[in-house]
Amino acid sequence: MSTPETTVLITVTGRDKPGVTSVLFGALSRHETNLLDVEQVVIRGRLTLGVLLTTPHDAEALQDEVEQAMASIGFNVDVEIGADPVGGRSLSTHAIVVLGRPVTARTFKVIARELARQGVNIDTIRGVADYPVTGLELQVSTPHGTHDDDLNLRQGLAELSVSEGVDIAVERGGLARRAKRLIVFDVDSTLIQGEVIEMLAAHAGREAEVRHVTEAAMRGEIDFTESLHQRVAALNGLDAAVIDEVASKLELTPGARTTIRTLRRLGFRCGVVSGGFRQVIQSLADELELDFIEANTLEIVDGKLTGRVLGHVVDRAAKAVALQTFADQRGVPIEQTVAVGDGANDIDMIQAAGLGIAFNAKPALQEVADASLTHPYLDAILFILGITRDEVEHADAAEGLMRRVPIL
Repeated sequence: MSTPETTVLITVTGRDKPGVTSVLFGALSRHETNLLDVEQVVIRGRLTLGVLLTTPHDAEALQDEVEQAMASIGFNVDVEIGADPVGGRSLSTHAIVVLGRPVTARTFKVIARELARQGVNIDTIRGVADYPVTGLELQVSTPHGTHDDDLNLRQGLAELSVSEGVDIAVERGGLARRAKRLIVFDVDSTLIQGEVIEMLAAHAGREAEVRHVTEAAMRGEIDFTESLHQRVAALNGLDAAVIDEVASKLELTPGARTTIRTLRRLGFRCGVVSGGFRQVIQSLADELELDFIEANTLEIVDGKLTGRVLGHVVDRAAKAVALQTFADQRGVPIEQTVAVGDGANDIDMIQAAGLGIAFNAKPALQEVADASLTHPYLDAILFILGITRDEVEHADAAEGLMRRVPIL
């Protein structure tokens, strides 16, 4: 007849230092135990280590030895004999990333209260960033794991994102979140600061006129193709040398190099899909070692811009087609792609991607994106993907690239 086993939960806390785990398991090894679960977390040098186990022998004798062992190294220990062994870890249904400068205790309380109202359980919480924004990642489980749960969670947190002034991204949990392999960026006001066509138009003295049309197109008020033809017509007669001059003055969005460098390390294919112009952004794409580029081509005759583009226009529909084409070429399922943009002409591409991210975007795009970022740092995308600032900086430091630019 087998001896009934007793379940024991041991929780160890104290200032982290080498050898704590060795001491604890050394004590446990002198008793017949079977491990059910082990979890450890260190926050600012404070260790919490939990061990769930069963033993067929004297649980109180085990408790006495564990308490003596941990006291010998100055650690606190709580031992619960007869702990509930049922349940264990279950797969979280969603990952929620909260980004802000700062994320206050009040804001987190409001988010936690909304999750509780919906019956959503917080399984784990971890910090993913302290620069250039504070980032917290919550792994959570909805009550039923249904589509309705998903919609309610997204809607409730979207409203809080606006009212609390923080970015909140919600993704389905599981392997799908970590399976992304290809990312495409819009260029103007996403990968780079400003709009290329406005920079070109400034040389023709028509920047304000072109900006007005650009803004209307990005809001979705006029057809993008029509707006492009209107704006390019303003460039008629410009010397083609202006292209190189503008290209030399392009400024990347803060965090752009970090984002692409990190994603390339992880094996991502990275590219751009732009309603701008290949001649202007090609050198930048080469510098960043991007894998693909889709953009319009300005017509040049006798060293002058004609005010027309060659071939098909890279408009809203063409951007989605380009994303699918790049994915097909690389053998990546569309569910494993990410698209980042800021305007209405990015809507189809954002909706087609496995994860669509609106970056400082117009309302029309924010409404359909899976996640919306309002801080001006492109590397916040990494945190949404579950990559931490510590991981980024560790990899950068190994290559001598580690630096933090002061944020005013």
